[in-house]
Amino acid sequence: MFVNKKISLAIIISLLIFIVPFSLYGVELPLEAQSAILMDAHSGKILYEKEPHQKLFPASMTKLMTLVLAMEVIESGQIGLDDLVTVSEHAASYYGSHIFLAPDEKLTFYELLLGVAMASGNDASVAVAEYISGTHQAFVDLMNQKAGELGMKNTHFVNCNGLHDPQHYSTAYDFALLAKEALNYPLLLQMCSIKHYRIRTETNRPFQYDNKNKLLWFYPGTDGFKTGWTEKAQYCFVGTCQRDGFRLISVVMGVPVPRGHFAETKILYNYGFSQFSFREFYKAEEIVGWVKVGKGKVNEVAVIPVQRVGITLPRGDSTKIETQIEIMPLLPAPLEKGEKVGHISLVKAGEILMRTDLVVKESVAKGSLWQMFGKVLRGVFS
Repeated sequence: MFVNKKISLAIIISLLIFIVPFSLYGVELPLEAQSAILMDAHSGKILYEKEPHQKLFPASMTKLMTLVLAMEVIESGQIGLDDLVTVSEHAASYYGSHIFLAPDEKLTFYELLLGVAMASGNDASVAVAEYISGTHQAFVDLMNQKAGELGMKNTHFVNCNGLHDPQHYSTAYDFALLAKEALNYPLLLQMCSIKHYRIRTETNRPFQYDNKNKLLWFYPGTDGFKTGWTEKAQYCFVGTCQRDGFRLISVVMGVPVPRGHFAETKILYNYGFSQFSFREFYKAEEIVGWVKVGKGKVNEVAVIPVQRVGITLPRGDSTKIETQIEIMPLLPAPLEKGEKVGHISLVKAGEILMRTDLVVKESVAKGSLWQMFGKVLRGVFS
């Protein structure tokens, strides 16, 4: 009898070993969220999903789009972080989650952005929107335009802060796309990861922002993004976390219990980090080759990938992956920094798994007539 039990146990273990590697992408996680998704931030590959395209109310997760559009105008130079913004009566009238703005109060654009990112201020969001676009509605139009550009096909915004409206909706998948875009802005990530910040310190109305993303305190590697709650939306969270160079994006929507959006995000992260890892081949600024330059001030220029080159694989996967680098042999000057000159591919058994563009690291100006003449002479004598 004892022998039979041992044999049965061995058979069960063998079956589990055989089954588990093939069930990674079809795994069932104990989530109460109506919709959830886990994405590899590097490639956009979906590692887990539950009703990812179900249209739901995003609540204050909406403010992530407000922050992304703010980053765009900052990078373009249209608006500076130190700009003083005068709060309108309209913006100050928004309550719910707010930072107690007063009409005609002046705060820097940076302080308002922190009020959006950390304290989830509905009033701060409208003040930011009005400063960027002139009116709240014009900014909402910009939000919907950006959603279209990002492929957020099941999203429609009515406001910049997520206050409930039947026509204000999105999906977990769409917000994962938005989070991937948000990662292009280090400043946004930095603001979302601040735990405490005080404003009006020299007035009789001091106020402290306490970040609503509690995973910053108790889940190592967390550095973004945005919580959300309304009675209709229930608890929501769009987040990101990085460990050992491997970054995940998570979204949970429609979680029925308080703090459940954090608990269920932890389940997603635990699954992702335990089952997958990132294999890096080249860093973003690493030189992978050189391209010859004709009629330029220099004869050649370094070539680098536009982003780090790597791939997310199931943990323990020792599959042999090769890199194939293709660079144009010769290009005429002038060349602009970042100009595409080839690509690098990750190849497994003849199949291309991922392809990344290669660009020139520096600009190369066209050489003068005397420089060209000198090159000819050197060629003759050499």
